[in-house]
Amino acid sequence: MSERAPGQGVSPNLNSSAASALLPAVYEELRRLAAHKLANEAPGQTLQTTALVHEAWLRLARDGDSQGQTGGHFLAAAADAMRHILIDRARRKNRARHGKGLQRVNLDQVDLASATDDDTLLRVDEALTKFAAEEPDKAQLVKLRYFVGLSIPEAASAMGISESTAKRAWAYARAWLYDELKKD
Repeated sequence: MSERAPGQGVSPNLNSSAASALLPAVYEELRRLAAHKLANEAPGQTLQTTALVHEAWLRLARDGDSQGQTGGHFLAAAADAMRHILIDRARRKNRARHGKGLQRVNLDQVDLASATDDDTLLRVDEALTKFAAEEPDKAQLVKLRYFVGLSIPEAASAMGISESTAKRAWAYARAWLYDELKKD
């Protein structure tokens, strides 16, 4: 793997001068958000903060999702990219050839392997996909809160809505998702 800074020569969709200007402005914020998200992951998580930020940046550059976006829109696109990266990892780990959800255990223990948090992550993603079809704005708030770890005020600011609107939307989204996840 080559030692290339994120955004350099990655995609024809994101020109290098735009990438050079955007990366320093958002890099630390992306690292903070990725660190917050990964801190809530299950023990044994092998994805590092820097790797998640770089992979999200590369995905945004490849897809052209960061062109002409302001801070709030870019954070939303980055939240979506991080979400897809984590979901893809969970799906990959859930395949039979990768252990299909088995946990690594110490040989001295007798406990059987059980379902991991990847199952929960996949269930939340499925429910969120359904929710996004009905309530895309509220689903975006969930992505910013759950997958990026933004607070209500930070998410409201990123979305350009008031904090009270974000609180109401968050309460509704949580109730909807709870009901959807309870069905399973």
